[in-house]
This record gives sequence, C-alpha cells and structure tokens, in this order.
Amino acid sequence: MKLFAGLGNPGEKYARNRHNVGFMAVEAIAEAHGFGPWRAKFSGQLAEGRLGTEKILLLKPDTFMNRSGDSVQAAAAFYKLAPEDITVFHDELDLGPGKLRVKSGGGHAGHNGLRSIAGHLGPDFRRVRIGIGHPGNKKLVSNYVLGDFAKFEHDWLEPLLEGIAEGAPALATGDTSAFMNAVSRRTAPAKPERKPKEATRPAAAPPKPKAPAPEEEPANDTQSLLRKLAEKFR
Repeated sequence: MKLFAGLGNPGEKYARNRHNVGFMAVEAIAEAHGFGPWRAKFSGQLAEGRLGTEKILLLKPDTFMNRSGDSVQAAAAFYKLAPEDITVFHDELDLGPGKLRVKSGGGHAGHNGLRSIAGHLGPDFRRVRIGIGHPGNKKLVSNYVLGDFAKFEHDWLEPLLEGIAEGAPALATGDTSAFMNAVSRRTAPAKPERKPKEATRPAAAPPKPKAPAPEEEPANDTQSLLRKLAEKFR
C-alpha cells in the first residue's frame, strides 16, 4: 500500500490557486483511474483505489498548508506506512511553469507543507515537485502562490495534470523514468516527421556538337598535268 498526498488549502476560495496544484494532481489521478469517492478521514479527504497491482490511498489534508503533516502522519500511522511509502505532490517555485521533477528526501526550501510533513515523518518521503515559476521578487511570493492560475497557464497545466495521471501507475511501482516519460509525452509537443528528400539526378550534359566532316582536298593540279604529258609522249 502507498500513500499519495497532494498539498493545498481546503475550500472553494483556494481551489484554483497555484499553491493548490498538489490537490489538482491527486484529483486528476482519482478521476483518471476510477478511485472511490472522497470521504472525510485523517483530518483530510481520502480516496482509495488501485494503480496497476498497487493499492493506493489519495489524501488531501484539510488542515491548511502549514499543518499538512498532521493529516499525513495520521494516515501513515493508521496504515503503518514508512516514509518511503509516501509521495507528496506540491507546488515548486524554483521550477519553471510546467516543469516537473521527482526526488526522495531533502529539505523543504521554505515550503510550509513540506516543513510540516518533515517535522512529523522526517525528510525521507518522495516528492513530486510541480513547477509554478517564481514571481521574481520574494515580497510577491505570498500573493503569487495564493493567486489563481491565469487563463493562459492552463495551456501547460492541463496537459501536465493529464501526464501525471497517465504516469501514476509507474510512479506507484517506483519506476520514476516511466512516470517522467508519460508526463513528457503530454507536455512536449511531438516533432513533425521529416519527409525523406527525393534523390535528385544530375542534369544531363548537353550533347557535344558534331565535328564538321573534313572537306575533301582538291586534286593536286601539278600531278594531273604531269600525267597528261606522260601519256602524250608515250
């Protein structure tokens, strides 16, 4: 059994925020793979299902971001899950919009949800870091992450969520490469096929002009006169 926890803040007010992209990721997985209904449990919303042969719990903490660890730790303790069995989906300021990386362990880089989970479980859980980009100024970060995705950002957000859902079975088995490939298939436009170049034949050389026929040399007049004289005096 594995636990996939998406991070965000509960309530309609925050539903489309950049900070809630972790919620969006687990919701996309639940919808694509026919998970059971969301139900209140472990101070969050829990859905159960399977990805391939793996039984998976999807969790959206209702504790607000900075107390996400309360909910994740409660679920982990109930099902006796080790940190290595837990994958956390979260927004990442240090990655460009639409970029995605997977890592195990490490610090929290100021992310309050990761800080809270690490405080309960230690740092050795797996993270799916979903890039939302940086506003460029530290003072703008709070308003930026708590702002809704702009309309144009859905051009990369929707394919990214589809790729996460498509690759989730591979992620459940620990095949990170196959998971990343599934995401790339959705987010990277296919390169147009190159048509083979037609073989070009070299242009035929123009026919060489025929050499003019040699003119016949005129008969040697001197020799003719000598013959005539010779015949005369025979």
